[in-house]
Amino acid sequence: MATHDPNDLTRPTRIKGRGAGSNREGRFEALAKTIEDDGWFRDEEGKPRPPTRVSIETARSIISRNASPDIPFTQSINPYRGCEHGCNYCYARPSHSYLNLSPGLDFETQLFAKTNAAERLRAELAKPGYVCEPITLGANTDAYQPIEREYRITREIIEVLQACDHPLTIITKNALVERDLDLLAPMAARNLVQVFVSVNALDNRLASTLEPRATAPHRRLQVIGNLHAAGVPCGVLVAPIIPAVTDMHLEHVLEQAAALGARYAGYTVLRLPHELKELFREWLDLHVPDRAEHVMSLIRQMRGGKDNDARFGSRMRGEGAYADMIRQRFALACRRHGLTRSGQIHLDTRRFTAPRPDNAQGQLF
Repeated sequence: MATHDPNDLTRPTRIKGRGAGSNREGRFEALAKTIEDDGWFRDEEGKPRPPTRVSIETARSIISRNASPDIPFTQSINPYRGCEHGCNYCYARPSHSYLNLSPGLDFETQLFAKTNAAERLRAELAKPGYVCEPITLGANTDAYQPIEREYRITREIIEVLQACDHPLTIITKNALVERDLDLLAPMAARNLVQVFVSVNALDNRLASTLEPRATAPHRRLQVIGNLHAAGVPCGVLVAPIIPAVTDMHLEHVLEQAAALGARYAGYTVLRLPHELKELFREWLDLHVPDRAEHVMSLIRQMRGGKDNDARFGSRMRGEGAYADMIRQRFALACRRHGLTRSGQIHLDTRRFTAPRPDNAQGQLF
């Protein structure tokens, strides 16, 4: 394998604590750029150590809506842009291209915090035409990524939803969700919340390169147990399943999650939209070069001979013999461990009471 200049972060290299191996340009970039490291951000061995930087974003709206037939929710909130977890496989990485930032290292180091999210949410819920449907936190980037410890935007959002009895679904791979059990447990008692913990493998060494700043897999399983003990309905998402990398963990994840109290389960197979194709291939070449071609071959078998298939109906689960095998394995393991498919859950929307809109004269009652 050819060696590259370690000062050029546009070229693939292993970076401890980061999922991307380069900072390649996004698809909308008009100019090519080379980032030269001046040596300030390096570890004891002289290897790159890009810092995390957070910018404040003032959101004009906060509830995102979708009509995708293969996504089991219509409303979501993303408190942050970018995600410090650094999961190499994250399908949200290409969204950073819209900001003229790289889907690579920029996605996990150049973050944006929507600090007015709770204020905007309260205003949107108060609109006369608002129709209550469950809101999902963590649909694009993780609402409990490490910077949430400082910014607490996710907690503020949950406080707004709790105050007006609005149903909520959380998807996360961070144990920080346990911090908010004082809010989630009372909501669970009113059938207003469910939490899905994402675990796609049980190998800590693999996780340290594939999703380097997410909570370790065994700790995520403990989160399921702690949620269950607090009375919060929880499930496990085996997502994404990566052929010849994480697929062998499928049954073990479902078994352990069910034993700890998970009631629901779901899965997706790896998606590689836009720049993610190259970023994931870089990860394979850096971390499992002996399997790289085999992994990509299996992916193409599920995607009609291509690296990615964006069609509704197949993008989440894939097609072909390998995808069918995964589907059968998942269904069999769910039956064996008494797990309900995640799309069959219903939260209570009838309790919702719209917050009062802001009034300069205040409220008498």
